[in-house]
Amino acid sequence: MEPFAMFIRAYLRASTKEQDAARAKADLQRFVDERGLRIAASYLENESGASLQRPELFRLLSDCQPGDVLLVEQVDRLSRLNAADWEKLKAEIASKRVRVVALDLPTSHQLIKPGADEFSARMLDAINGMMLDMLAAIARKDYEDRRRRQCSGHPEGQGGGSV
Repeated sequence: MEPFAMFIRAYLRASTKEQDAARAKADLQRFVDERGLRIAASYLENESGASLQRPELFRLLSDCQPGDVLLVEQVDRLSRLNAADWEKLKAEIASKRVRVVALDLPTSHQLIKPGADEFSARMLDAINGMMLDMLAAIARKDYEDRRRRQCSGHPEGQGGGSV
């Protein structure tokens, strides 16, 4: 039987130059360390999650082989995209047969465990696909709400959110 082999590729996205991905990188490292795994490569970029213009994300996907893992701290680091662009990104991820694991999506953590039977793997894929879609939609709504508050001058829309 072939050993369970996968490359875990960490994607770290910060929206602004002022944001620091060091905390997220430490959280991702702790996550893999707790499971006896390792991050094969990290990809860092300062781009908006509301745009598909993210060279590092697409470099990560280009580097991936089927079965590799795209590891993110939160789904909103991967997507604040509108529905059409989210579908394009999902199609690219699916075409590469990459598994998305997000620290804020506990059901996705099962995707890095070896030995799941085909039925269980298919069920997990379906559940995680639905959850990713929901969290991506929530991230987009949060993005739009924040922009609306910024445009209207509401203090909670300026400076990144709650106190």
